[in-house]
Amino acid sequence: MPELRKDPVLGRWVIISTERAKRPKDFKSAPEKKVVSPKACPFCPDNEGATPPEIMAYRDPSTQPNTRGWTLRVIPNKFPALLIEGEINRRGEGIYDRMNGIGAHEVIIETNEHEKDLSDLEIEHFRNVIYAYQERTLDLKKDQRLRYVMIFKNFGAAAGASLEHNHSQLIATPIIPKRVIEEMDGARRYFDYRERCIFCDIVVQETKDRKRLITENNSFISICPFAPRFPFEIWILPRRHASNFEEASREELDDLAAILKDCLIRLKKALNTPPYNYVIHTTPLTLKGIDFYHYHIEIIPVLTHIAGFEWGTGFYINPTGPEESAAYLKNIL
Repeated sequence: MPELRKDPVLGRWVIISTERAKRPKDFKSAPEKKVVSPKACPFCPDNEGATPPEIMAYRDPSTQPNTRGWTLRVIPNKFPALLIEGEINRRGEGIYDRMNGIGAHEVIIETNEHEKDLSDLEIEHFRNVIYAYQERTLDLKKDQRLRYVMIFKNFGAAAGASLEHNHSQLIATPIIPKRVIEEMDGARRYFDYRERCIFCDIVVQETKDRKRLITENNSFISICPFAPRFPFEIWILPRRHASNFEEASREELDDLAAILKDCLIRLKKALNTPPYNYVIHTTPLTLKGIDFYHYHIEIIPVLTHIAGFEWGTGFYINPTGPEESAAYLKNIL
């Protein structure tokens, strides 16, 4: 029989649809092939002039900015959603509010090797990607106009990647996104009632039950959440209470790199290199040390599609239960 499950943070309901149940092998498909030559790719070495000037890079110290010799490069998005220059100028127009599109939109080019996926990188290189996320967040945090930094990755055309060379993105906004407010409000309600962080309680319960636990290390656990919107949805959560991603220690970042790489490898092996998105959920820039909220990463393989029912109700229909997904991913290696 189908089962309704409630997300304990947002209060969002999902339907685990056993009537249309799919086994993990049913989601396998042919991986996308890279069709762009490195010579034509703006993110490849020797094509640095095809992008805006770099903001930062990890490179051979003997090389100059915007030349080859880098292993990771951060640049402004050539077609930004928001612009860093200008004033916010928030104003009203009758019942409506508007402001200038001030913010930041950056691209983290994760590797200089066109053919490599993020999960293919050596762990030392993978760590640099996580370090760059933190470094850019800390820098943008100094800008008093900005309220939130969203770091995300789209892998594969089906997940929204417009260029096949592996990269992730950062968008900083002058307002706190509605989705973030909803998640923080849900966590605050739980804390007000129980005087505990809901994410800390999830870590404790999932570590004890182990039905939805995929893998773990000293600082993090990865799980398929109790009420997943999508098949093989994964959450990565710090073991200790931590509200701000940018405040993580170097040791914690190393453990985060290790478990994120591990999860991406498991998805790649289990589902034949599926398209996916991941997002870092963290506290707004103006807040620090929040006792009710816990930063985390959500990984969403793009295996199903949102349609009319989801748009109309806010419910999600998931044909694969998280316990089955977790067991499959746990054993895939």
